[in-house]
Amino acid sequence: MDFRFDIIAHYIPVLLRGTAFTIGVSIVSIILGSVLGLGIGFGKMAPKAYFRWPFHCYINFFRGTPLYVQILIVHFGVIPAFYGSTNVLMTSFVALSLNSAAYSAEIFRAGIQSIDPGQREAAVSLGMTQFQAMRFIILPQAVKRMVPAFGNEFIVLVKDSSLLALIAAPEIMYWSNTMKGQYLRIWEPYLTAALIYFILTYSLSKLLNYIERKV
Repeated sequence: MDFRFDIIAHYIPVLLRGTAFTIGVSIVSIILGSVLGLGIGFGKMAPKAYFRWPFHCYINFFRGTPLYVQILIVHFGVIPAFYGSTNVLMTSFVALSLNSAAYSAEIFRAGIQSIDPGQREAAVSLGMTQFQAMRFIILPQAVKRMVPAFGNEFIVLVKDSSLLALIAAPEIMYWSNTMKGQYLRIWEPYLTAALIYFILTYSLSKLLNYIERKV
């Protein structure tokens, strides 16, 4: 097989920019998704069934439909409705954040419910409000248990961001597809993309293992 390294060398600058875009979008999306997911997670734990229902529907929709479809809906439907036209960057943040929020909500719910309810009751009996008990007693313990799950969610989000090539977001796969189209080669662009994703996810897994041990 005639493997052309000169093609890869020619595309290294844009592939590096694509990698930076992938990392940036993933970080922003996991943060926004976590904030939104916390609220959704609390909503799903509400005592009233009619109040839990919309949050239950949200989680089921975003976990039960392909991210591919969600990106198209956001890009051609949601963003033009609010922004006036399509916008690749806005779509990238919104689509990944909304998807991540559904998974983050379940992580928060499982983490919070894994804490013994007696601890909350003890905190309330000592004079704390429900909010104070959640903030100072329950969440600090739950967050430690959530670290591995959030780490996995972030790694999945990095890999799922490759679907943004569908809307011509300038991430790794977009530039790999461009390389393929320009040179009509298969191995060089896609093996390079695979290697970049592997380095990203492997490095993240090692970093998250370190954080888990520290926490």
